[in-house]
Amino acid sequence: MQTQQTPTKRLPDTGEALVIRQLRRHGFRYLHVIDALTLYALMLGITFARFGTEWPTYARSHYLIGFGVATAIHMTIYYFGGMYEYEQRLGLPPWLPKVSLLTSLAVLASAAAGLAAERYLMPRGNLVALLGLATIAITANRWVARRLRSRRFGSSKILLVGNPDDIELARSHLAESGGDATVVGQTAVAEGLVDEVARVGATDVLLLSGDSLELVYPDPLGALAKRKIGVFYRISPSDTLLGLQRSRQIAGMPFVSLRAHAVPSYRLRLKRLLELAVLVVLAPVLVVLVPATALYVRLRVGKGIIYRQERVGRHAQPFTMVKYRSMRTDAEVDSGAVLAGADDPRVVPGMRWMRESRLDELPQLWNVLKGEMSIVGPRPERPEFVAGLEELIPGYGRRHDLPPGITGLAQIRGHYQTDPGYKLGHDLQYVVNWSPVLDLQIMAETVLVMLRRSAR
Repeated sequence: MQTQQTPTKRLPDTGEALVIRQLRRHGFRYLHVIDALTLYALMLGITFARFGTEWPTYARSHYLIGFGVATAIHMTIYYFGGMYEYEQRLGLPPWLPKVSLLTSLAVLASAAAGLAAERYLMPRGNLVALLGLATIAITANRWVARRLRSRRFGSSKILLVGNPDDIELARSHLAESGGDATVVGQTAVAEGLVDEVARVGATDVLLLSGDSLELVYPDPLGALAKRKIGVFYRISPSDTLLGLQRSRQIAGMPFVSLRAHAVPSYRLRLKRLLELAVLVVLAPVLVVLVPATALYVRLRVGKGIIYRQERVGRHAQPFTMVKYRSMRTDAEVDSGAVLAGADDPRVVPGMRWMRESRLDELPQLWNVLKGEMSIVGPRPERPEFVAGLEELIPGYGRRHDLPPGITGLAQIRGHYQTDPGYKLGHDLQYVVNWSPVLDLQIMAETVLVMLRRSAR
């Protein structure tokens, strides 16, 4: 049987089409334009409804510009709130609560911008009306978009994966739900899943048994994600006791949507912006601290204070990490690549406290500026170690979903010699639960760790 993939419209090879294809690769959707026009039109309409052609206080040109600024504020908050990410069709959560929250934040931000500039972006009473009308209109845009998508691509075609009892139970639930999803196939094992999806023309996969989860990550989950095939894992009662959130109800059954990567692109961009802002705030301190530590290292280790080493970064891509040299230049001449141990004799006298306080990592701010690293994230490992750790520890590669960091959850909870398996547990907790607040918390605790260890 021919593979029934979700159809995509191929644009002609014009300059405009090439630009749009590039924008789509970076997350552009026509819904961006529709939402922006909707918001601007609402601001105009509210003002005309309240004041007719006699607008109050400022010149009309001021408000027209203010409407544009307010629209940009709304769109920015909507984007970083995850409203333009590709969404799977099964078990879609309602948009209204999320749109209401983000619109409230955007209205507050618009009011704050007006107070800061001492000129409101729109008449103050309009903000209240905008909050209600924008919430309704933006939610309606998504309802229409879902309807058009369903009409264009048809109903979901489901492949059931699990033991016969689980499959039969799922079939009965799907039949009784009255939805437009269709079961097109079933299989007892997740092995060969990509071929089976292609054979039956499935658009979504429901994993019904717990043992199937280990067989789909990282592949074939990654291959299915590239083809926009939704993969969902049924939550068991024991999973629920672990405190899983954000479940989806599919025909009355609880599922979670599996992602090839734990952190979506919009959150990565937000993380990048926040960390650059932190560097700007810390610049006065770093201008003094970096040269002072460099001078100390020069006095202790002599020439060649910068040590360069290949490490594994995001998506397992290698990069050259820099740090202050704290070991002898012949540290690995005889032994080759080995992990540092407690009281390692290769450490140069006077540099042990710098390693314990993590000040030897300061040059990696250059890697952060280049985008190869983050301030906070899983520590990058050497390629020689990564290959063995991926074979030894299931799921180790998931830590590469985020850029590696100068500090991280494993660094404030452990030490250089902490077992890699324990470190991975901390890293995966960070990857799955990333938020700006968590980054700030880790940064603050890192300062405390540095002070505590440097005082030894």
